[in-house]
Amino acid sequence: MSAVTTGSLHEAAPATIRRQLDRDDVLMRVGIALLICWLFFTIALPLWALLSKSFQNQDGQFVGLANFITYFSTPALFQSVWNSLYVAILSTVIVLPLAFAYAYALTRTCMKWKGLFQALALIPILAPSLLPAISLIYLFGNQGFLKELLLGGSIYGAGGIVIAQVFYCLPHALMILVAALSMADARLYEAADALGASKVRIFFTVTLPGAKYGVISAGFVVFTLVITDFGIAKVIGGRFNVLATDIYKQVIGQQNFEMGAVVGIILLLPAILAFAADRIIQRRQVALLSARAVPLEPKPEPRRDWAMFAFCAVVGGLIFGILLVSFWASLITRWPYNLTLTLKNYFFGDFDTNGWEAYWNSVILALWTAVIGTGIVFVGAWLLEKSRGFAWGRGIAQLLAMLPMAVPGLVLGLAYIFFFNAKWNPLGFLYATMAILVINSVTHFYTVSHLTATTALKQLDPEFEAVSASLRVSLLRTMVRVTVPVCLPAVLDISIYLFVNAMTTVSAVIFLYSTDTKLASVTIVNMDESGFTAAAAAMAMTIVFTSAGVKIAHVLLTRRLERTTQAWRRR
Repeated sequence: MSAVTTGSLHEAAPATIRRQLDRDDVLMRVGIALLICWLFFTIALPLWALLSKSFQNQDGQFVGLANFITYFSTPALFQSVWNSLYVAILSTVIVLPLAFAYAYALTRTCMKWKGLFQALALIPILAPSLLPAISLIYLFGNQGFLKELLLGGSIYGAGGIVIAQVFYCLPHALMILVAALSMADARLYEAADALGASKVRIFFTVTLPGAKYGVISAGFVVFTLVITDFGIAKVIGGRFNVLATDIYKQVIGQQNFEMGAVVGIILLLPAILAFAADRIIQRRQVALLSARAVPLEPKPEPRRDWAMFAFCAVVGGLIFGILLVSFWASLITRWPYNLTLTLKNYFFGDFDTNGWEAYWNSVILALWTAVIGTGIVFVGAWLLEKSRGFAWGRGIAQLLAMLPMAVPGLVLGLAYIFFFNAKWNPLGFLYATMAILVINSVTHFYTVSHLTATTALKQLDPEFEAVSASLRVSLLRTMVRVTVPVCLPAVLDISIYLFVNAMTTVSAVIFLYSTDTKLASVTIVNMDESGFTAAAAAMAMTIVFTSAGVKIAHVLLTRRLERTTQAWRRR
């Protein structure tokens, strides 16, 4: 029986069913309009407020390009552009080969302990970006126990930033490359072997071209993460200024909001260009697997497998070692004079006025972000994916939904300052509350969550909605009783993604907290500035423990769901 579409059903259906379809259509249009309003007020208008501020003076008067001219004519400020590009490009060049080799080992070899190595490589996702910078200070700082290895050099500056960024960005590139290398047609490799091609030639003519779009996408992701990151540069950058730290200095240090807006616009440009280039390249990607494709199953090759095992052991060991250094530092009484183990560094009230309250604020923020964000994201994706009319409205909503991915956290936070503090804005009462932190976090991480939900919803046959309409069941009821249960694994993935990122983010919220809503990640920055590096490491570890605990619970719950509500997938 051929699939039935809602459009053809509307034409041939009885009057009662047509009325149900009309009600569903009105519901979808209203929902999409509300989604557009949400995205308009949380991303479009704040960015417009930021852009407007960059053309104003301190009195709010329009001054044209005067602020930009001042910026580019100030060598100390303009140098930050080249510094940011330098560390971003260098970090990308280092991360891509490492991540590709690691992903190749996980997908194309028969080495042992793949699960362990994959878990080790993903550890940095659970930690704030400041953690590797803190560890490097204990290893190679002025009093680091390995500083002699630098031969008189300093870890503070571009070198320290790049090393810490490699640790922080590796898992992001790895996930993309694992997905790219997991899809391969064994027939291509069999044909290459039959033609007598060497292993090296097969790699450069079959493996690498097949994963090239994944490599390019991973490169753009790493470049964007590095150029927009604030935490690492703030902790270990020293006098090496980058755009992210310049915004912080202009806004917090000098209260020069206009120049902060200018730097924000400049920081926004490379992120948008990288995002746009990535989207253009992805559109040119074609399907690599056909219906006749034969999945590639790696064959044991002892020399290759042991070589990749050694490589993953070194890289995974270094990642775990950096985490252990932070954990060890959080237990040291006073480095390097008193190495006695203690828990006093976890008495946060001795180092910061908010104490443990900052940690619980982060947990509250993460929970609200996960609950509210998951609901908004999934319903929004459902509206855009399942509606068939209102094409121009869906186009606007889709464009706005993709915009947050190109906006750095610092830029979004600064935009929120100008937007919510505007005299004409009736939503000004939200400023410096937990609500604005939740809104900011949901918006900042909206795009990835939206793409996850859309991918899950595309797997559902449109016939579900057509059959529901023929039974006079509303689309909303179908979503609650059919769509959500079927997509539950994706819903859980979205909620965990939002929770972990809300726990670890610092750049997006550094401008928006108040004394009552100070967060753990912000407290780490303040503790480090005050010289309480051990306490900062302790706070970073509490975030890691919390994120890891929630992730483990998510894995266990997902496995349980696969055995119960998702058993149909194995048929």
